[in-house]
Amino acid sequence: MDQYSEPHVQRRDQADAPERVCATGAARAFIGELRSRHGPLMFFQSGGCCDGSAPMCYPLDEFSVSDTDVRLGAIDGTPFYIGREQFGYWAHTQLIIDVVPGNGGMFSLDNGTGKRFLTRSRLFRDDELARLKAAPQASSVEPASVQAPPSGPVPV
Repeated sequence: MDQYSEPHVQRRDQADAPERVCATGAARAFIGELRSRHGPLMFFQSGGCCDGSAPMCYPLDEFSVSDTDVRLGAIDGTPFYIGREQFGYWAHTQLIIDVVPGNGGMFSLDNGTGKRFLTRSRLFRDDELARLKAAPQASSVEPASVQAPPSGPVPV
């Protein structure tokens, strides 16, 4: 067993579907630090571009999710989203959010702290994939809730 496997995975009752996203103890502690500084948070799994494929941490409601994003779950009450197209590539894996020394994503709250979030992953076992399929929601993911844009002129 390597250093990133089972010890980092949150377990539920074997009859339940596995969580699609979970976090290491170090990541949970860091999320708590950021929450105490910035209030409620949310994550979006970046799909590339400037910050690679880093999990990006934002103040809750300061990043707009759309109907093309899905909510994979939550880490200690912090919602975690990913784009629907990218989810298609990652659907067979559990995302394990960790924290390592370094600089965070340009717009992520971990930037400037000397630490950064990192997404590790592991393949779901066949029995876990079967439980995910049998979960009440077919894919065990929720569409992102989209708020209507404000009425009237939008400040620029």
